[in-house]
Formats: sequence, structure tokens, C-alpha cells
Amino acid sequence: MAEPNGGPRSRKGQATRARLVEAAKEVFEEHGFADAKIADIAKRAGLSSHGAFYHYFESKEAVFAEVAEQLDELLGEPMQSVILARDSEADPRKRLVTALRLHLGRYREEARIMGQIEQVARQDAGVAAVRFKHTTQHRDEIARSIRHLQRVGAADETLDPLIAAAALGAMSERFAEMWLVQGFLDAELDEAAETIAALMVNALQMTPEP
Repeated sequence: MAEPNGGPRSRKGQATRARLVEAAKEVFEEHGFADAKIADIAKRAGLSSHGAFYHYFESKEAVFAEVAEQLDELLGEPMQSVILARDSEADPRKRLVTALRLHLGRYREEARIMGQIEQVARQDAGVAAVRFKHTTQHRDEIARSIRHLQRVGAADETLDPLIAAAALGAMSERFAEMWLVQGFLDAELDEAAETIAALMVNALQMTPEP
């Protein structure tokens, strides 16, 4: 059985829950959120009946929110491993380019499900809350990085770090959706990463750290 606040406690239960999330992602990609059925998710996950689904998730919306959360963590990981890496000796611009290349590359691989997530988040409060939590965390982390650059004289000190972080984050996320989900333009991955990084560097008036 699922625990009220933490999901299944046993290792077997955790493995089953993980299979359900992966199966749900595949079904949502194939059929879209509106047409996806819990019975199909349970069958794809290898459960004997769709009723077993409710031991792990209370609704289709709940498992979709879990899929969205895992994707947000995957797409946001380059921020931690590249941009905010304490042991990195690369200059901020190189870190930006590397992180954006990873982020956009992963977004491109997951474009089908990301299109569903972007759409559902505008209608479902649970999914919207998951995305808001991750967006807020990323904004605050970027703002801290901007404050550091300002303190050492490597970024425009007149900018509000929180507003700048929110604006730059929104730019990169909206661009990814328009490019990779809506097909608004045709671009090469490296060129896109380089261009967005240049826009961010120019916006912050970044210079090499002393």
C-alpha cells in the first residue's frame, strides 16, 4: 500500500511505482493526457489489474504530476552540475553554453511529453504547482549566482537579481517550447545554445571573474 506522504515503503512497491511512472509517460506520449486511460497505464506497467494502480496514485492527474516532476528535475540538472558546480574552473559563459546545450538536448529528446506537460500545466492546478515549485527553485538559484557575480564585479550591479533570473529563465524555457514543441523555427542545437548564452551574457553585462 502507498504511505500517505511518501509512496510505497517496500523496495518492491517502489519498483512498481517507478514502472507505473515510466508506463504513464509512454502512454501520455502516445495518446495525450486527455485520451490516456489508467487501464492502459496499468497494463503497460505489468500490473494484473488497473485497480492496483490506485495503491500508488489516486488519479491520472497524480501520476501525470509525477511524470512532470521527474522531467523538470532532468531538465534542471545541468544547472546544478554545470552552472553552479563549485569545483568548475570554466568561466561563466562557457558554463552557460554547456548547460544550455545539455538542457535543450534533453528537452528535444523529451519534446513529445514536454508538449503535453506544457499544455496540462495551464489547466491542472496540481501539475502547475509542481512546475511552479521547480521554476521557483531554479529562479532562486540563478539569482544567487547573479548576486555572486555582482559582488565580484563580474555582472551589472544595477540589476535586480531576482527579476533578472526570472526573465532569463522564462526566455530559455519559452524558447525551448516554441522551438522544440511548436516547431516555430528551425535551428541547430549548438547555435541555439550559443545564442541564448550570448543573450544572457549581454543582458547581465558579464565579464570574467577577477
